[in-house]
Amino acid sequence: MTNSRRRALLLVNRNARAAGTVLDDTIALLNEGGIDVREEACPAPDQLAQVIRLQSGAFDCVIIGGGDGTLNAAAPTLVEAGLPLGILPLGTANDLARTLEIPPDTIAAARIIAAGRIRTLDLGEVNGRLFWNVASIGLSAELAREITSETKQRWGRLGYGIAALRLLARMRPFTAEISHDGVTERVRTVQIAVGNGRHYGGGMVVEGSARPDDGVLHLYSLEVDHWWKLLALYPAFRQGRHGEWRDVRAFACTEVEVRTKRRRTINTDGELTESTPARFRVRPGAIRVYAPHPGSVP
Repeated sequence: MTNSRRRALLLVNRNARAAGTVLDDTIALLNEGGIDVREEACPAPDQLAQVIRLQSGAFDCVIIGGGDGTLNAAAPTLVEAGLPLGILPLGTANDLARTLEIPPDTIAAARIIAAGRIRTLDLGEVNGRLFWNVASIGLSAELAREITSETKQRWGRLGYGIAALRLLARMRPFTAEISHDGVTERVRTVQIAVGNGRHYGGGMVVEGSARPDDGVLHLYSLEVDHWWKLLALYPAFRQGRHGEWRDVRAFACTEVEVRTKRRRTINTDGELTESTPARFRVRPGAIRVYAPHPGSVP
């Protein structure tokens, strides 16, 4: 008789803002659901890939308790190892979990992992760096620079709002060239974002129809000249309807290149990782994640 129990490597930061003591109950539920869990402290992002790579042969899946930045650091090794990912949302924004309709409650998230239903997802790639949600140049990269770990721990999502208001006060457009599908467009913009998933920035929507398995990237460029226009656009961003506005250039593609006169940092899933010139592409069906079917969670 074969053993149907799954072996899971659990990497979790028990000091995360949302962790608390509920993790013990979460692990108990996973064990009751047929998963033998071995917990290890979640290492720093630059060490995460090595930990997974060294131990991947002993496990059937990897469960990570953390936020989007931690999941971003794990993506390359999960692809390399071919292991499915279970998500316990313990970050500040948890945009990937929101995209996949994984509840913020770790007990509810653990039930999804125990159910064993897998979705095969795309990943985005910029200059060889993988991302789940969005890679962006401009305002959101500056925002990531200003949001420190201490700010996240103390203020949570409110910290993003405080920093965003400070940035708006000193917003300056920059010039960029966007090349896709044989066309090059020169733009004056305050932000260029390339999305693979649906949600980013604590619940903003990349594009109304975007899915993490639709095989395309969704790009938008914010070509506004006054900060108050961004405030007016805010409701449209929450619904993914910003592409309907005259000041927003938006399109879908599978590859795109962005060049800027001055080198600009790129924000991938909330972490500053790459810089322009930037070459983006979609990696269809690159990774497997435990998640409900779309629309099955009320």
